[in-house]
Amino acid sequence: MAQIAQAPFSVPMSLGRTTARVLGLMRRVTATPAGLISLVVIVVLAVFALFAPWIAPYDPIALDPRLRLQGPSWAHWLGTDQLGRDVLSRLIFGTGTALRVALFGTGAALAVGLCLGIVSALAPRAVDNLLILICDAAKSLPMILFALAIVAIYGPSMVTLIGIIAFSMAPGYFRVVRNQALVLRSSDFVTAARAMGASPVRVAMTHLLPNLVGPILVLIAMDIPAVIGIESGLSFLGQGVQPPTPSWGTMLSDGYSFVRQAPHLAVTAGLPIVLATIAFTFFGEALRDALDPKSGKGR
Repeated sequence: MAQIAQAPFSVPMSLGRTTARVLGLMRRVTATPAGLISLVVIVVLAVFALFAPWIAPYDPIALDPRLRLQGPSWAHWLGTDQLGRDVLSRLIFGTGTALRVALFGTGAALAVGLCLGIVSALAPRAVDNLLILICDAAKSLPMILFALAIVAIYGPSMVTLIGIIAFSMAPGYFRVVRNQALVLRSSDFVTAARAMGASPVRVAMTHLLPNLVGPILVLIAMDIPAVIGIESGLSFLGQGVQPPTPSWGTMLSDGYSFVRQAPHLAVTAGLPIVLATIAFTFFGEALRDALDPKSGKGR
């Protein structure tokens, strides 16, 4: 009877511990000015991405040739582009484009790398060597040339861009997960679980995966700036997100084309790329120090 009475409270208690750990982690991250400022910038970017239709003052694809290449004004705070579209509205909607590509790209890369890394750590030597060979071969491909080749075959689109990012970044996640899983595989609690008859799937889900969360979160935070740079770079070349979808890279390309007539276009398009890159990089460093305090003391 005592076990039956305690069972309904196990889930809330687990959720409470998880919430307390997350709040404690956020307190450690925001304990430094760099961590606090970077988190604020990331939250602002997330708000722009989620609530762009309500925040943006204008339709980002509405054309008004009469107002083309206008400078900042009370009506258009960041001016207009070569087609008379409001630059601020396009930047706000472009935030959603950049974060969608970053989240879906890193999410797909993480899913592939996580599965292959755990399988490689728990599988026999022959399977481990084969997976290492495949991932090393994929990682050795030149990123830009590979991306341009895939775009030439399948055409430029957001789906193609996400696939390129997932393929190019999955080997990095594979290496991190495999190395961590190999260390954990020889630990006492994993050995005890195997001795008690736990299956490889149970060992991976119950004992390996929870201990991989910290390094994976840090790696994701560090990789998001790279993904934003890839998306912006390919869009700048016309091989990424296609018009009229707002994209920071496309806007930067337009600003470069009209830099003499309207220099504000290039400045306003490049600024959010720089801010997002710095914010996610600093947040990743703060998260790393919060998860491993010794790394902060050693510097």
